Amino acid sequence: MLSFIARRALQTIPVIFGVTLATFLLSQIIPGDPTDILLGPGASEEARAQLRQALGLDRSALGQYLLYLQNLVHGDFGQSLTFSKPVSEVLASRMMNTALLAFAAIVLASVLGVAAGTFAALKPGSLRDRALTVVVLFLNSMPSFWLGLLLILAFGLQLRLLPVSGMTSGDGGFVNLLAHMLLPTLTLAAWSLAAIARMTRSSLLDVIGSDYVRTARSRGIGEWRIVFFHALPNAMPAVITVIGMQMGFLLSGAVMTETVFSWPGIGLAMYQAISTRDIPLIQGGILLLAVAFVLINFTIDILYAYFNPKIKLA
Repeated sequence: MLSFIARRALQTIPVIFGVTLATFLLSQIIPGDPTDILLGPGASEEARAQLRQALGLDRSALGQYLLYLQNLVHGDFGQSLTFSKPVSEVLASRMMNTALLAFAAIVLASVLGVAAGTFAALKPGSLRDRALTVVVLFLNSMPSFWLGLLLILAFGLQLRLLPVSGMTSGDGGFVNLLAHMLLPTLTLAAWSLAAIARMTRSSLLDVIGSDYVRTARSRGIGEWRIVFFHALPNAMPAVITVIGMQMGFLLSGAVMTETVFSWPGIGLAMYQAISTRDIPLIQGGILLLAVAFVLINFTIDILYAYFNPKIKLA
């Protein structure tokens, strides 16, 4: 088990290195000049040259990348041009907001997805099974920003039941926070819910058709007991893998959801950074989300190997 963990840990190093290279190259092809944002279009060439030297923009591309890596090693993500403070402070102040939204979405998607997939698998080909297929297709086809706008239109503007922007309002409080979280959580969880429900149904149908399930039925064991105490636990490893992958996707998908609902997280900060060509914040945000995605997959690999020892040989 320790050798498996060590191999997986070593495999994450080139992935993270590749992410740093990709984010740097992306920043190089983004049109515009950061000095225009900081100094304005009317600044003198001398002022521009001094600022470019201070930011390291006068170096070659290789020199800029090496400087970028050196700063990362020392925990320096640079200075945000949009918020006028270190990128690490901007990300740290918003990271928990994004994590809270993503955690609520994955819990909701997991509970409803496993329940819906199990409910449909009990009677394959029935009306409820076909209804689940239609719902899954709808959720997979609906862009998150469009679903968010529909929810805002329905529950915020027409029915006026829920707040549609921000994280809190008025005096705040736990209930106020839950009210603000509901619509963005539903929007963010929709696609993951469909994926988890589809995987639960597929895995459960495979297990239900196995020999030991038929043997349990021949012994007179009740159908619900067979499903929940025999079939579903053996179908869960594949579902757990999908849940772990969805957690990583939720972190990256939070960009659009946070923008639609003005949720003060990393996604909204990155949208603002892209709008103003805030390269340090763009690089820091992408790197943080990518590292979180890699670490989540690393954790899921370990858990999967723990529950399924055969995977250790891979």
